[in-house]
Amino acid sequence: FSQCKDRIKSLEKVFTDPDRENRIRVLPGKDPPIQELFKKIEELEIQLARKEEKLLEKDFVYEQVSRMTEKISVKAENGKEETLILAKKMNVLQEKIKSTTQKMMALIAELSMHQALAIKLQQEMRDKEQLLMCIISRLEKGLPPPREIEVEWLKVLRDEKIRKIASETKAKQALEEEQSALPTAVHTTAEQRPNAYIPDDENVLPLPRPYGALAPFKPSEPSANMRHMRKPVVKPIEI
Repeated sequence: FSQCKDRIKSLEKVFTDPDRENRIRVLPGKDPPIQELFKKIEELEIQLARKEEKLLEKDFVYEQVSRMTEKISVKAENGKEETLILAKKMNVLQEKIKSTTQKMMALIAELSMHQALAIKLQQEMRDKEQLLMCIISRLEKGLPPPREIEVEWLKVLRDEKIRKIASETKAKQALEEEQSALPTAVHTTAEQRPNAYIPDDENVLPLPRPYGALAPFKPSEPSANMRHMRKPVVKPIEI
């Protein structure tokens, strides 16, 4: 390393020695006269002035473009806010239109149902009017009414009879309850068990019917011996 440093120092001395030959290299050619140099300086100054003028024009254009860009950016930001507000309003209006459309569809469906019911009732009214005219004409001729009317009349009589029997049965039960409430009546602590049921059929009147021989079975209460029995353990089902 010291040898390298010494070598560098010796080379520096050689290169910086002013008395060394071939140290100066003379450039070829000759210098132009002073007038020509002044003329070139004037030309360069004119070119520089033109460049500066163009630069000023470009700076002015840049300032104008910057101002216009700022205005446009501000308008764009304001436009974004307005667009967001309009989009929210549009969403609200779309929801209202959707709900209104659904309500209209429901109303149209309900209206169609009512129209169908009205048409059906009108047809039934026409049929009843025709039947009434037919009955009147048969009665005027001394003929009995149609079989359908007779069946309907028998049904009405049957329903009235059933209602009468039901009211009598209800009155009888109420009288029995009043008699059982008297102090001289025999009281029981046994739980009263139903001996009749009400049918679920829509075409039948909701009147109680006796069970007969197929009364429901009510199991007795478990005895005290059941405490010695273990409850069954439910095993899980493996699939």
